[in-house]
Amino acid sequence: MQRPPPLRTDGSNEFTRYSMQVRVPRIIRDAVDRNPDYAPGIKEALTGLASEIEGDFPLPLPRPPAPDVEAWTSAHDEHVGESWLDAEWFHAELAVYREIAWRSRFWETERDPFAPAKEEELASDRLWTRLAASLSSTAAREQRVNDLLEASLWGNRVDLSYSVAASREHREEGDLLADDRALALPFLLRPEALVQYVADNTGTELAIDLALVDALLEGPETSVVLHVKMQPVFVSDAITRDVWRMLAAMKDRGGDSRALAERLHAAFDAKRLVVAPDPYWSGPRFLWEAPQHLAKMLGKATIVVLKGDANYRRLVGDAIWPPSAPFARAASYMGVPLVCARTMKSDSVLGLPAGLAEKLDAGDTAKTWRIDGKRGVVQAYAG
Repeated sequence: MQRPPPLRTDGSNEFTRYSMQVRVPRIIRDAVDRNPDYAPGIKEALTGLASEIEGDFPLPLPRPPAPDVEAWTSAHDEHVGESWLDAEWFHAELAVYREIAWRSRFWETERDPFAPAKEEELASDRLWTRLAASLSSTAAREQRVNDLLEASLWGNRVDLSYSVAASREHREEGDLLADDRALALPFLLRPEALVQYVADNTGTELAIDLALVDALLEGPETSVVLHVKMQPVFVSDAITRDVWRMLAAMKDRGGDSRALAERLHAAFDAKRLVVAPDPYWSGPRFLWEAPQHLAKMLGKATIVVLKGDANYRRLVGDAIWPPSAPFARAASYMGVPLVCARTMKSDSVLGLPAGLAEKLDAGDTAKTWRIDGKRGVVQAYAG
């Protein structure tokens, strides 16, 4: 299959250039400000990274200590000569977060440079109000799974690396641009289903994700593998400790939240819920390039759930497709049923109804509908 080329940071796409040149350095400096007790050397290393990006330095060679040096070196070798502002965006953006982890000495200390922001979100009223609403339904399981999948989609707006989307509280008619839940539900509800659930953000999104996972696990023979990052990425992406921190906060909250956490702990003890961190999810490879062990895991799924914008980009090659091209054109190589739930924070999209993108362009003179986090898609491929 002929795929469009990946987006680049060289100015050929306005949003990717702005993201790398302006947003990313701001994120790095904010992490420094939120960790005032960092050693001077770490602060200097991180602020230096922000300046190097703004100054268009060459992409740095991956260095140890880290468990992903070999994989990253192989990827880096394919991008020799690229610089921060003249590179494939997906590769460069993930390289930024690898550098943040390395320069903050995450692999030596396990101190998450984005923990203060995550804790602030964990304490927010928004998280607990939305979780309470998600747990309040008394509908039958099929309807609850349907509703929780949409709630999980809108939870994806709460991305601490992208305040434009995170600030959106309300949904309007027309915000859901594609809705394939009816195609995905039979696979999610299948007896003895094995759901490979690729998480995105911690905080509000993860809380609702876990409510959805709990509803799936009501099927007595269903099991769920929850895939998370091994290192901090995109500020709020979930790593293993975020899962357990969330469950502990739910227990402390009491009531329905505590009951949810206890059910999930029981499912974990019974090995029906597995938490699967992997360095691949923090790396720059697209899904057709997934390592063999991970491709084998995903290939056993009854259905794969891909949450969030970066996982969508990873699936479709972070490229500009014709927006009405069939979703299957980009997803069929997976070879298993899958569903993507993503609020739109980048330009990659396909599988929209014919004429919809043109209509949205005509009504949006700034043409920000692809990137402002207002709209979302639930898109499925049934295999």
